[in-house]
Amino acid sequence: MPRVCHFTGARTTTGRKICYRGRPKYQGGIGLKVSGLSRRKFKPNIQSVMAMIDGKPTRVKATARAIRDGKVVKPLKRKYGYTRLQKLAQSD
Repeated sequence: MPRVCHFTGARTTTGRKICYRGRPKYQGGIGLKVSGLSRRKFKPNIQSVMAMIDGKPTRVKATARAIRDGKVVKPLKRKYGYTRLQKLAQSD
């Protein structure tokens, strides 16, 4: 499975780390110069969680932000909650 959030679609993105040298103009220098550009990666905080997908508990990858914002609906920890719902559905 790739490092992608099932709910938000957040994935690894790329960027740069910029190194400067020199003295800023406001401090009396001639300005900052870029002395190095290096590639880097921004990785989302991906967690593997059990979530209800189409009414079934499924293990998916989700960002910590999606879990915190309530986008992930977690299944019940005990079975008896499901059996009560099934009995109600059969009686209707």
